[in-house]
Amino acid sequence: MSAFADKTTNIRLVSLHRISYHVRTMLTIADHAPDFTLPGVFQGKTRNYSLREARGHWLVLFFYPADFTFVCPTEVTGFSKLAGDFSKERAMIYGVSVDPVDSHRSWAEELGGIAYPLLSDTDKTVSRAYQVLHPKEGVAIRATYIIDPEGVIQYCAASNMNVGRSVEESLRVLRALCTGKLCPADWKPGEPTGELHHKY
Repeated sequence: MSAFADKTTNIRLVSLHRISYHVRTMLTIADHAPDFTLPGVFQGKTRNYSLREARGHWLVLFFYPADFTFVCPTEVTGFSKLAGDFSKERAMIYGVSVDPVDSHRSWAEELGGIAYPLLSDTDKTVSRAYQVLHPKEGVAIRATYIIDPEGVIQYCAASNMNVGRSVEESLRVLRALCTGKLCPADWKPGEPTGELHHKY
């Protein structure tokens, strides 16, 4: 087994088959999503939101580094603009960062309103549980989880802090998962799908 450390990206290769971020790996497909309850803001009002509340629905749970930044508002407003399309797939959306509730409220107002709750993980418990807390910055990385109605992770993705995620790709993947069938690369609704007896 060979191992080396890349000082530029802080990624450590611990084997030929497993890449670990500072020896910690994100939760992945088929893992049960850790339960949580966090305070959040939606339409100016504050209350607690939980994973349990999303049971029976798909949940798009996305983490981002911080409010009042350059890249993050493009993601947060991107999900907001497509919130109706996610809702059509019976999906809820939670955005999570380590910022306090008051910051979320002020930021959401500045952005013209957000169509889903922004949750505050100020003690970083949930970011740690989902293994998305940046070890040096102390904020969540850009990570997206799509969790099925039974609470099982069906999709996960992460990008470097300076690269925003594609909201449209998250929606495309959700729609593909909702078909329950095999969906080829770049599949879009209305295009052919495969039956599950083909397995892959």
